[in-house]
Amino acid sequence: MIVKVCGMRDGNNIRQVAELGVDWIGLIFWQKSPRLVTMIPTHAGIIPDRAPAVSHFPSDKPKRVGVFVDEMPQNIITRVVNFRLDLIQLHGHESPTVIRNLRRTLDPDIRPGIQFIKAISIGNRNDVTAYKEYEDCVDYFLFDNKCQSVGGSGNQFDWSVLEAYDGKKPFLLSGGIGPDDAEHIKTFHHPQCIGIDLNSRFETEPGLKDVNKLREFIKTIRQ
Repeated sequence: MIVKVCGMRDGNNIRQVAELGVDWIGLIFWQKSPRLVTMIPTHAGIIPDRAPAVSHFPSDKPKRVGVFVDEMPQNIITRVVNFRLDLIQLHGHESPTVIRNLRRTLDPDIRPGIQFIKAISIGNRNDVTAYKEYEDCVDYFLFDNKCQSVGGSGNQFDWSVLEAYDGKKPFLLSGGIGPDDAEHIKTFHHPQCIGIDLNSRFETEPGLKDVNKLREFIKTIRQ
């Protein structure tokens, strides 16, 4: 099971979480997010500010996921380069054409092998079918709880509606997964579910994760 911890920006915290054996770390580049990873211009170019240095990531893993919401393609490309992103997660209304063009631009000349995740907001069974528009242009889906604002709400949706997902692309389960959900995760089964996405319910403050809670949770689900 892939364990993705999203919404991180503190270098030391990332190093501690990486040592737990998580697979993916999510860096959010949406301007309205309280977990925004910002960048500042300097005479030497654009450098991270309030963000992890690349050296905070081990050489083998975790992989780096950049999270974007209706961002301009050039800005996405800039962050792929500066943060050496392995995956791009799109949470807005990005069209399949935009995704295909981004892939052609990045792979292989700028970031060979980069992968794409499309987040799908789920409120009911009918919402699941939105995946069909993107299945031929992304590598993974992320099913999250539908809310009024863009991005996650920290709340769960009824996971049973994912029985309606009959696509061929693997997906991650997201939306309000917390320390008390380990046993629930272990009882959820879908042939295309390959992992989970963790964020706000493991935080001591926005962008800072409770390492002890994550350690116990990961130990439980991997037993």
